[in-house]
Amino acid sequence: MIIGNGIIANAVKSYDTDNMVFFASGVSNSLETRTSEFEREFSLLKITIEENKEKKLIYFSTLSIHDQSKQDSPYVLHKKAIEEHINTSSEHFLILRIGNIVGKGGNPNTLFNFLTSQINNDNEFTLHLKARRLLLDIEDISKFLGSHCLDLENKTINLAFPYYYDLKQIISAIEKKAGKKARFCETNEGDFYKVDFDQDIETYFSGIQPEDYLETLTQKYI
Repeated sequence: MIIGNGIIANAVKSYDTDNMVFFASGVSNSLETRTSEFEREFSLLKITIEENKEKKLIYFSTLSIHDQSKQDSPYVLHKKAIEEHINTSSEHFLILRIGNIVGKGGNPNTLFNFLTSQINNDNEFTLHLKARRLLLDIEDISKFLGSHCLDLENKTINLAFPYYYDLKQIISAIEKKAGKKARFCETNEGDFYKVDFDQDIETYFSGIQPEDYLETLTQKYI
């Protein structure tokens, strides 16, 4: 069973089975502040768990939970509450905390989509020099689940390519593929947060060089 119809829901369609519930519906905008949006997801999740107690729940959370600068944001507080409810109410679950997703479509405000749009449209934007980001090919969600979903039980996993890209690296790769120069002003700001990756993640991405992973993303999605 798959709950949702967005980019993540589409990515896991091939693994749709009767004994698992992929919960890929809810608040995707990290800047969301409307209480009604958070309540809608929470309510749907509670009903889903109650009606599917015997099934394994796969929930897609966010790596932003590790970001100390966002601990008081409505989005992070909501995701923490969701995770806590799953831990106490679901007998079989897997929580995947997802990095910055890169894929076709999806939220236009995600980092990769935003930068690509600004560069393609010759828009000027501000570049935070100290910022670092963890990226994740949408296809790696389905591939990782395909190889590990049945093995991981009642765990919370940080899922992203385990390399902290600075924004200039990402912009340079997009410029190369788009054949256009970015227009930006620099500011000595920005932050990033360290994430501990499970051995399963390190193994899954082993042998892949950061520059190769980034180039693959630009080739596939620009």
